[in-house]
Amino acid sequence: MTKKVLVPIAPGTEEMEAITIIDMMVRAGYQTVIASADFEGQLAMKASRGVTLTAECKLVDIADDEFDAIVLPGGVGGSEVFRDSTLLVEIVRQQMYEGKLVAAICAAPAIVLAHHNLYPDAIMTCHPSFESHISKEKWRAKRVTYDVNHNLLTSQGPGTALEFAMEIIINLSGKKHAWTVAEPMITLPTLHYQKLGGSES
Repeated sequence: MTKKVLVPIAPGTEEMEAITIIDMMVRAGYQTVIASADFEGQLAMKASRGVTLTAECKLVDIADDEFDAIVLPGGVGGSEVFRDSTLLVEIVRQQMYEGKLVAAICAAPAIVLAHHNLYPDAIMTCHPSFESHISKEKWRAKRVTYDVNHNLLTSQGPGTALEFAMEIIINLSGKKHAWTVAEPMITLPTLHYQKLGGSES
């Protein structure tokens, strides 16, 4: 069965992260839904560096859909919109309650997840500029960090977006399928991160 992945975007979303995530999910053969979290309901919006990103629907249009993964790109402005979207926070919370994969990169783990205390016991990373938003016991200085106990995947920034997206594919479909995506891209499906549970190993 085809996996279904939600990638919300908002004004100020980090475009390298959003585009890399979306591109990689499409390459993996997933049904990829790009939904606007913009409060005015605009589908086209300026990203953090001025690139125009275009969603295919509004968040409210897919609020009742089920997803195998919800992936939050970063960017301070975009993450702040996500943080202030009651609807998006509730969608993420429901995903968490169902034990399905939630992934967030750059500012999003700190500004969205930590702000709403969605994963108080989870180990995570984020952009180092926002490290103070996460408790010292839970912070990990890893490019990509997966907390197996909470099915939470986090990453640090634009430069880690490719390996972050690849790890989403590994999580959803396994390394064999990930290799079919990685090989023609001239990259590696086995990336440098550490799987983490209740304690670092």
